[in-house]
Amino acid sequence: MTIVVFYDKNWLLSKVAVNLQDLRYLVAVAEHRHFGRAAEACNVSQPTLSSQIKKLEDELGVTLLERTNKRVDLTPVGSQILSHARRALAEASQMEMVAQAARDPLVGSLKLGVIPTLAPYLMPLILKPLKQACPGLKLEIWEDQTRSLIDGLRNHRLDAALLATPPEAPEITDVALFDEPLLAALPLEHQFAAAKAVSEELLARELLVLADGHCLANQAMDACGARNGIQRGAMPASMQASTLETLVNLVAAGYGATLLPALAADSFRPREIVLRPLVGKSSRTVRLVSRPGFPRPQALRALERVIRKAASTAMARK
Repeated sequence: MTIVVFYDKNWLLSKVAVNLQDLRYLVAVAEHRHFGRAAEACNVSQPTLSSQIKKLEDELGVTLLERTNKRVDLTPVGSQILSHARRALAEASQMEMVAQAARDPLVGSLKLGVIPTLAPYLMPLILKPLKQACPGLKLEIWEDQTRSLIDGLRNHRLDAALLATPPEAPEITDVALFDEPLLAALPLEHQFAAAKAVSEELLARELLVLADGHCLANQAMDACGARNGIQRGAMPASMQASTLETLVNLVAAGYGATLLPALAADSFRPREIVLRPLVGKSSRTVRLVSRPGFPRPQALRALERVIRKAASTAMARK
């Protein structure tokens, strides 16, 4: 696809024809700051990418990139044009999706972001049922923290995302899918290991949580009342867990206790830990978030149905 831009300068009517693929090359170079890595990301040779960028500069009549032996930087005008390029690509993608939706909304790619404390445990439950229900739907999964996923939605890099907190962004809509209980994970020798249920508040002083940026960390601290001046668990500042795997290993080694989402429980039962329900029945709400104008709402509703059924079945077994 080619974008033709008309503009009036010094009373002369000029025309610039810009190829969308050239804009993709520019965005790739801006993101990677390296021609070789950008070419690899675009699945083209480096000479092809370099020549197309040069062609784009010639058509626009400006220098977009400052090239050195070590890296590539955008010129001031290149930075301005980059923002327009991203918008143009987003609009072109929207046009393609509108056309696709008119043909069949359940066919084509769906870029789905998922938070790290949910992706490894929910995705195995829904991938096969979703493929059976919507064989023409190609799910592309992007795992990242909440803030990055929201940015991906805003910038049209993602079509939807699965979060465990409200998006708190007026331009993003959300649908609550299911409530996922939190469970206490304790060392085998813990004083509450034999209890039928554990009080959240009693875990506050030894609570181990994930590093900043993970919404589960805040949810665990809120559940145990470990906010507002109470220290952030027993984990020293030099120990930062960025995955549930590391967190559970710390618990098994006797460094403290933590809270685990119920869907993750089966993955960690073989470890040397004890899992117990919480007295207060604390939980988190898993939500499907998207842009209001997403042109294929039928695809989101199909995904929603599969997730609800899979989560309900999984919860019933616990």
